[in-house]
Amino acid sequence: MGLFLLGMIVLTDGLKALAGDSLRGFLARFTGGRLSALGSGAAITALVQSSSATTLTTIGFVSAGLLTFEQSLGIVLGANLGTTSTGWLVALLGLKFSVGSVALPVIGVGALTRLLSKGRLANLGFAAAGFGLIFVGIDTLQLGMEALATQLHPSSFPAPTLGGRLLLVLLGAVMTVVMQSSSAAVATTLTALHSGTIDLTQAAALVIGQNVGTTITAGIGSIGANAAAKRTALAHVLFNLLTGLLAYALLPSIVWGLERTNLWLGVGSPALLLAEFHTAFNLLGVALFLPTLGPFARFVTRLIPERGPVLTRHLGRLVVQGPLAIDAAGLTVRETLEETLKVLRGVLSGGQATPAPALVERLEGVDAAIGQTREFLAQVRSEPGMGTHHARHLGLLHALDHLERLSEACREKTFLGQVRDQEEVQQALAALEGALALGLEAIEGDVPLPRGVIGEASRGIAELRKRGRAKLLMAAAEGALTPAKGAKILETLRWVDRLAFHVWRATHHLFHSDPTSIPDAVLPPDPAAAAEAGEAQAPAAGEDPGA
Repeated sequence: MGLFLLGMIVLTDGLKALAGDSLRGFLARFTGGRLSALGSGAAITALVQSSSATTLTTIGFVSAGLLTFEQSLGIVLGANLGTTSTGWLVALLGLKFSVGSVALPVIGVGALTRLLSKGRLANLGFAAAGFGLIFVGIDTLQLGMEALATQLHPSSFPAPTLGGRLLLVLLGAVMTVVMQSSSAAVATTLTALHSGTIDLTQAAALVIGQNVGTTITAGIGSIGANAAAKRTALAHVLFNLLTGLLAYALLPSIVWGLERTNLWLGVGSPALLLAEFHTAFNLLGVALFLPTLGPFARFVTRLIPERGPVLTRHLGRLVVQGPLAIDAAGLTVRETLEETLKVLRGVLSGGQATPAPALVERLEGVDAAIGQTREFLAQVRSEPGMGTHHARHLGLLHALDHLERLSEACREKTFLGQVRDQEEVQQALAALEGALALGLEAIEGDVPLPRGVIGEASRGIAELRKRGRAKLLMAAAEGALTPAKGAKILETLRWVDRLAFHVWRATHHLFHSDPTSIPDAVLPPDPAAAAEAGEAQAPAAGEDPGA
């Protein structure tokens, strides 16, 4: 059993490393509909030979916001189908042929490839070594079971009564929990059945329990995750539990039907019959759940409602140390920026000297999200050599800085209500509204934001402020405008300029971070600082906006 478990771990780790980001891309691309999500879950589980790996990966994606809870349900159902492939592998190859001697060279070649190679080839060698270990483990397990069969008989186990079958189901669940692998538990059961240690009905009851016991891993994996990830784990538990209850109730009927079918086909292998049973009751569960996924999702959502701040719901222990950390933080910054832009719209339309209390409360939520995201990113490490990953990490930190300053600017006391009718102010507000519309469209509609469009708006507002300053000072000198009125108009233009600048930089960092970008430190001065000197400078026309 130790060899088999080691083989499962090595195979799973090797294939997951070999897949890399392809696994994430595959899940994101093929989980749009229920059937595609079901097929994706089954295919990935059959590939990595671990339903727990698929389920935990799915929970991580949901926690990071890369998959919705509804999308994850199809994958979880598919994972339960995919995990039955282990039974077929053992029944068709492991027990029918002694492949241990053939597997030994595979282990040797795989291990050497892992040691002497790098990258994908090394991961492929690791997976091959794991595959070979699985069959060596099965061969060794068979030898042990054959010796055990002389001491144990089916009568040594609980009788195939209603209560006896229940004890076997519980024993099967315990086996999975102890081994931390339903595949290993099923392989053990198949080997015991093949050697005559247990009969078919007893083996079927054990497999039902093993199918239910695999949910423990998902339950543990969801600790510390957000509500959506916990819903996915709970859905996994409920599906396996209800499918197990159905299989337990129909066990004699399903076994009888499969026995008659195999007799008609001329197939007499008990191990093959058990593999068929494992697949059959999981298929039955999928057939019952798939049409009702919508109501089922709503039921689970009511059981686990959303708690805590909405903006930071994707940040959690489950993703902070993994490759999904930047994705989770990026989605949080994206939603925080969306909320900030909406609040800014409210501030501009209000025309009050200070924001309304409701808007101030929303800004406090934005500030809290900025602080929590910074703390989250402080636990993430990246180096310049990591390319896009490092660039995104750095870009998010820059975006948070501009978001913080944008939030502060939204709270400032302004003269907007007193000077809104001025031509220069109206032009600046129109340009800023256009920038906000572009940013919100990109976020809400998930459409690309053309590089530089918001930067052009910011530069236009800066140029308008500079021209307006000269015009206002001239009007004050000629007596056409009181100095106090001119100062209010100019201060309002500076305020709009600051807002536009930080909207530009925040959106740029979020949507256009790349390793070759110019850092903020070498950009022209922040309008907020330059305005104090009376001569804010805008980036030159055509200048690369940088990072």
